[in-house]
Amino acid sequence: MNQERLMQVLLAPQVSEKATYVADKNEQIVFRVATDATKPEIKAAVELLFKVQVDSVQVMNTHAKVKRFKGHVGRRKSWKKAFVCLKPGQEINFAEGGNA
Repeated sequence: MNQERLMQVLLAPQVSEKATYVADKNEQIVFRVATDATKPEIKAAVELLFKVQVDSVQVMNTHAKVKRFKGHVGRRKSWKKAFVCLKPGQEINFAEGGNA
């Protein structure tokens, strides 16, 4: 796979109450990814950027919300979320910016 493409697949880690719960219970990390990203691309990107071994990847499309403000109707953008399950003994520490 093209290394430039892999650098653009992961957009940001998803930090929320649910993401923290999933990380503790299932040893998964939640990322916001490009909408056209595939599971093999996400796996390769995480392994390349964080130097860890990925066990599996699950993806979910989050649909756009309709928001109203002063009579105007607008929509948020749709985006894709990836749940990355690491192999046992692997860990990503975002505070240190990489592998722990």
